Amino acid sequence: MSNLSPSPGTPMAASPLTRACLEIDEYAAGLGWDKPARLFALVDTARLKKQEPRLASQLGLDQDDAGKSSLTPIEQDEVPKGTPLDKFLGTIAWPDAVVGCALTVERLMLPPSAEASVPEGLNDKQLSKWVAGHPERQEVRLTVAVLRDGSRESAVRLREKDSSTEVLTGAGLVPGLAEALAATFS
Repeated sequence: MSNLSPSPGTPMAASPLTRACLEIDEYAAGLGWDKPARLFALVDTARLKKQEPRLASQLGLDQDDAGKSSLTPIEQDEVPKGTPLDKFLGTIAWPDAVVGCALTVERLMLPPSAEASVPEGLNDKQLSKWVAGHPERQEVRLTVAVLRDGSRESAVRLREKDSSTEVLTGAGLVPGLAEALAATFS
């Protein structure tokens, strides 16, 4: 279990969920590329400090900002290798203290202009191989965060523009993954 410290590039005016999403993106960026998916619980920082002061201290949370409305991402155990992400997410149940969750995962994407050239009739394995060999493919790291109340945020980082100033954010960037994460609270 590890706590992430705020990134210097994280906009302070952003919502707590956006800040948490960008903190996780920056943390993952610090680990480098070609890494497995990572799952995070999101907890209310003030509540954590009040109810679990020892844990908050272990996580290095500043005791002076106890009234601040923010979220603390806490990395969970590694996502099991070889288990499809949708099946893994279907096994998760969060305790009440967890107000949200986030996932960071690397994927290959094609620009919309390449979608017309996708051969028909490919199964998932064949499609993945075709995309991996496509000259216009982009390697991306997707970080998606959701709260129990339905709030969502995403951060997308292109490998070729691997800089915190080039990260795209938005609630609807990765709707399928956001839905899957939201379902872990059902």
